[in-house]
Amino acid sequence: MAASFVAGDWGTSHLRLFLCDDEGGVIDSLNGPGIAEIRRPFAEVFASLMLPFESAHGSLPAVLCGMVGSSIGWTQAPYVPCPVIPAGIIDACVSLRDGRVQVIPGLKCQNRLGVPDVIRGEETQVLGALTRNPELRHGLQLLCLPGTHTKWLVLRDGMVEEFLTAPTGELFGALRDHSVLVPNGLHHEDVIGGAFEAGLKRCVEHPQVPVLHLLFECRSRLLNGELTPQGAAAFMSGLLIATDVGGALHLFADCIAQRSVHVIGAPRLTRLYAPALALRSHAARELDGMAASLAGLTRVHQHLSQVESNAV
Repeated sequence: MAASFVAGDWGTSHLRLFLCDDEGGVIDSLNGPGIAEIRRPFAEVFASLMLPFESAHGSLPAVLCGMVGSSIGWTQAPYVPCPVIPAGIIDACVSLRDGRVQVIPGLKCQNRLGVPDVIRGEETQVLGALTRNPELRHGLQLLCLPGTHTKWLVLRDGMVEEFLTAPTGELFGALRDHSVLVPNGLHHEDVIGGAFEAGLKRCVEHPQVPVLHLLFECRSRLLNGELTPQGAAAFMSGLLIATDVGGALHLFADCIAQRSVHVIGAPRLTRLYAPALALRSHAARELDGMAASLAGLTRVHQHLSQVESNAV
């Protein structure tokens, strides 16, 4: 495969770069530091990261999404207002390095609760999901993009109409690492098994009880010997994800076709949201988030290359 471009998802905590051919086939990949770790000019850091690719293949264009385009990133790419066709983000890309680097913008909306909301990075996943799954272009579709800040997004005939953010992962991390509810030092990989499912079921069994009134059970059940330290964290994760899912299904009840939700993200996260949806009689149609991002980045590169070719 001949190298054509570099696709990158540059978030707050990590960077993933992919050396790709024209069709987005991955030839090679590497990891790098997240935005929050950068202490030198971004242009210098990126140039050093590109050296292994460019020393072997020459100068290469790159397309980047994520927090690289935020106020703490390399450049501030705009937020495109919704409703918008996801491909509409292409025209708002910000060019760097004499046009050799394109940074994809985010999206903004007035969410269902009447307040401003933003996404950055997930818009590329949605574009990729539409590319890989043409059925998403028809009718009303509800997408869940789990993560530190989980996004619930509404597509209407392929157009992003609105979305809403729930800081589910961030809240889990804060409570896990900075509270007495569970022993600290545990990670997402520990959130598996029966204790997680018990947390899910606890919320479903008591739908009128706010999660605030259930969270201390993580500690009391641990002290009572009902949960292990890992189980307490898993139980907490179940409570939070069940609350996230239940609230979103209620808020977006008018946007769910055939009681199914498209869940796009890291497999370890989509596997947590799938049983939470199943307990509420909704199917999860899972799509790997990195595959979706790569498809979206490829779509942007192909479009911009065609525009450049037509201009010559």
